[in-house]
Amino acid sequence: MAAYRTPRDVEAYLQQHHIPGRLHTFPQGTPSVAAAAQAAGIDPGQVVKTLLFFVAGQPVVVIARGQQRVGYRALARHFGVGRKRVRLASAAEVEQHTGYPVGGVPPLAHAHPAAAVLMDPAVLQHPVVWAGGGDAFTLLEISSAALQQATAARLVPLQREAAP
Repeated sequence: MAAYRTPRDVEAYLQQHHIPGRLHTFPQGTPSVAAAAQAAGIDPGQVVKTLLFFVAGQPVVVIARGQQRVGYRALARHFGVGRKRVRLASAAEVEQHTGYPVGGVPPLAHAHPAAAVLMDPAVLQHPVVWAGGGDAFTLLEISSAALQQATAARLVPLQREAAP
């Protein structure tokens, strides 16, 4: 990939699509859920992550609470495929499909649209959430309802199931 997309791309996308979100930059960086929550002065439950999976070879974006473990079986069940047809994208694949480096992937403004966008309903527990903003120093503050609408995400329970 020649160059990463940046928070400027996220800002332009928000403006172009009239999405009510705001970017915040933190000089100390936001490399983890705990660091992001501390930097923004928010509850860790308000931090959401954007993950890229491949389900039966198709890219699928998943938006989940930052501390949540996404269940591969839940994804497989939703798409009607076997568990072995679901895999997490590599860092190179994330960069290729979204245009952003791992650790700063926003939930929108991707270089290539995914086949589907899914959001765990737990994201809606907080009226305002904070997501990746395009790099490891920037977060996007947005209402959870606006995030769902802006990404056209389908609400699907994605919590990893406890082992029997």
